Amino acid sequence: MSFQPYRSPSTGRPVRAVLFDTFGTVVDWRTGVAQEVAAFAAAHGHTLDAGAFADRWRALYQPAMEAIRTGERGFTKLDTLHRENLDEALRHFGIDPDQVSSGILAELNKSWHRLPAWPDSVEGLASIRRHYIVGPLSNGNTSLLLDMARNAGLPWDVIIGSDMTRTYKPLPEAYLRTAEFLDLEPGEVMLAAAHNSDLHAARETGLATAFIARPTEHGPGQTADLAPEGDWDLAASSITELARGLVQQLQS
Repeated sequence: MSFQPYRSPSTGRPVRAVLFDTFGTVVDWRTGVAQEVAAFAAAHGHTLDAGAFADRWRALYQPAMEAIRTGERGFTKLDTLHRENLDEALRHFGIDPDQVSSGILAELNKSWHRLPAWPDSVEGLASIRRHYIVGPLSNGNTSLLLDMARNAGLPWDVIIGSDMTRTYKPLPEAYLRTAEFLDLEPGEVMLAAAHNSDLHAARETGLATAFIARPTEHGPGQTADLAPEGDWDLAASSITELARGLVQQLQS
């Protein structure tokens, strides 16, 4: 028996790399950020809803990147955008960031580097990695993704941050430049993501696609991305389930 790589029905190509959206798909950003915000608030005498703070901070993510995607602002790495958005989130909750030391805020901003993996992520990635190149295809910058991987034990083969592609998803270049760095055709790359909009953009650029359900990414009241909303190549409830779907054993 010899391994035959999964052939994408949508691209007609064998998949050689399985790349992952990271925030929400591989790591639980809401829980991780809320825990660190709660610790910050307790240490400095603030009363706030840490989950709501995490949601507010995250809600500023797409608008900040949109200014870069539209060309209104030059490329700026995600760490910087998160730090700017932290000030706005603090003000929203009645905290003056100018009254908090820059060192403390820099450390709180690093919470995005220390996000916990979903329970199935490490095992699932390790299983997929036995047969495919695995790595993030994320809007995170390289140092953020590297710290995240080391903290959570994510077994990536390669990390190509947005500061290398110099663009943000869902612009086509974010997907195409990543494939180019790997010397792969777009159809040989599969994006696995918990977000249907990300998969739609990847499909339009010629990538294979896989949906992974993360129904609590945004907390218990989540209403979006509960199920696949396209004819993605694969759909799974976990990365370990995706790994099983990618493995085909045929006689040599």
